[in-house]
Amino acid sequence: MPPDSRALFAALRSHRSFLLAVAVLVVGFAWPLIQLALFAWDSSLYSHILLIPFVSLYLIWERRSAVVNATGAWRPVALLALLPGLALLGWHAASSGWTWSVEDRLAATTASFLLLLGAGFVGYLHTNTLRALAFPLGFLVFMIPFPERAMAAMETLLQHGSATAARAFFALTGPPLFYQDLVFQFPGGFSMQIAPECSGIHSSLVLFITSVLAGHLFLRSGWKRAALTFFVIPLALVRNGFRVFVIGQLCVRISPDMINSWIHRKGGPVFFVLSLVPFLLLLFVLVKYDRPAAAKPSPRPPS
Repeated sequence: MPPDSRALFAALRSHRSFLLAVAVLVVGFAWPLIQLALFAWDSSLYSHILLIPFVSLYLIWERRSAVVNATGAWRPVALLALLPGLALLGWHAASSGWTWSVEDRLAATTASFLLLLGAGFVGYLHTNTLRALAFPLGFLVFMIPFPERAMAAMETLLQHGSATAARAFFALTGPPLFYQDLVFQFPGGFSMQIAPECSGIHSSLVLFITSVLAGHLFLRSGWKRAALTFFVIPLALVRNGFRVFVIGQLCVRISPDMINSWIHRKGGPVFFVLSLVPFLLLLFVLVKYDRPAAAKPSPRPPS
C-alpha cells in the first residue's frame, strides 16, 4: 500500500468519532437518500444526481494527503450551516400533512442533509484541510433537485431565450414568418410552439455542471473559471434556438411531418455535442493563457 494511503487510513482510524457521527447522519437520512436515488434513476432531467457523490469522493481521494492532519478547533461558523439545516428539517417534518411535490420534498430533505453534513465538516476539519476539500464538498450541491417553482422559472427563461435566438436565425436566413411569444407561424399555415419540454434544460444543466468541474480541474484563475461557467448560459440559448431553427427549416422546406421526426423527438444529444465545440474551444483558450509565465533564469555572477 502506498505511504500516503497508509497515512490516510491511519488518519481515518484516529477520527473514528467524527466518522461515526457522519455514519449516523447518513443512516438517519437513509430513506430520503434512497428516495432521491430512485427519483434520479427514473428521471431524464436529474439522472446526473447519481454521479455527483462519486465525483466528489474521487476529488476527495485526489486530495487525500490533506486529510491526514484533519482535526481542527470547532468553529462557531459551523452554526451558519447547522441551524438552517435543522430549521429546514423541522419545517419539512412539521408540514408533513401538506401536499408536497416530489421535487420540493426531495429538495428540502437533500438540502437539510447536505447542510448538516457541511456543518460537521466545517466544525471538525482543520482550516487547511477544509480549504483543500471545499470544492469536493461544495460540488455535492448538485445533488439537490430544483424546487418546482424554480424549475418552472428556469424553463420559462430558456423557452423565451431560445425563441429569441431562433428568431435571429430565421431573420438571417428566412423564410419570413409571423411569431407571437413562443409560437412561430410559417408560410403555408404551419405553426410551431416552443413547449417546456423543448427548453433544453437537461442538456443545459449537464453542460453547466461540466463547466464548473472543468474550470476547477483545468483553470487556476477565478475569473476564468467564472467566464467558462457563465459562457454556458448564452451557449445554451443559442444551441436550443439553433435546434428550433433547424426543425422549422425542415418543416418548411421538406414537410411539416418533420415535426415528428427523430431530430425533434430524439435529436437533443446531436445538438448537445455541437455545443461542446465552442465550449471546448473556449476552455482550450482559457487553459492556454492560464499557464504561469516561465521564470526567467537568474543572471550568472561575474567570473
